Amino acid sequence: MSPADNQADGTANTPGGRDGPPRRTSRQWLLALWLWVLWTVLWGSVGPVVLVGGAVVALLVAVLFPLPAIARRARFHPLWLLLLPAHLLAGLVGSAVAVALEAVRRGPRVRAAVLEVPLRSESDLMIAATANMASLTPGTLVLEIDRDRRRLYVHALPARDALEVERRREEVVVAERWVVRTIGPAGTRKEPDRRERGHGRGEEPG
Repeated sequence: MSPADNQADGTANTPGGRDGPPRRTSRQWLLALWLWVLWTVLWGSVGPVVLVGGAVVALLVAVLFPLPAIARRARFHPLWLLLLPAHLLAGLVGSAVAVALEAVRRGPRVRAAVLEVPLRSESDLMIAATANMASLTPGTLVLEIDRDRRRLYVHALPARDALEVERRREEVVVAERWVVRTIGPAGTRKEPDRRERGHGRGEEPG
């Protein structure tokens, strides 16, 4: 967990914190319940052995491997949350059409690039959400997350020229902006100041 996560969680260097035992206990019970349901679905049976075995396994996992709190590091903003599906759909359709047209016109000669994209977010939650959202776009795949330097390394296509490379990098920047607006704390929702730009790490035939 990063220092930013601890600070946003409101429990860093605070004995006891605000996330007291009752809240932690409730969270672990919810985790156990979810794991029990998932176990039952995966087995595809509601027999006594499956139900009892799943309950035991779920409780052991919840007790031995408790998840850290993320609720206080995420602040859902209803308006942006409602707009997010439309944004994702528009991006998916537009990118899918662009990739398909490029594949039809150029076939195996489609050019791709590996891009270095600087991130504004310091929270592990924001970085992970940005990486996942960026990877939803057709033709874009996050290859590596450099947590210390706050960088994503992204394989993107098509990337025929410098202008298109910059456009693909901007798609990742926009993905991060939407993540911050949708689930970021209020203090992080202003527009990022990106004085340092990412750089492509070469191009390769697709």
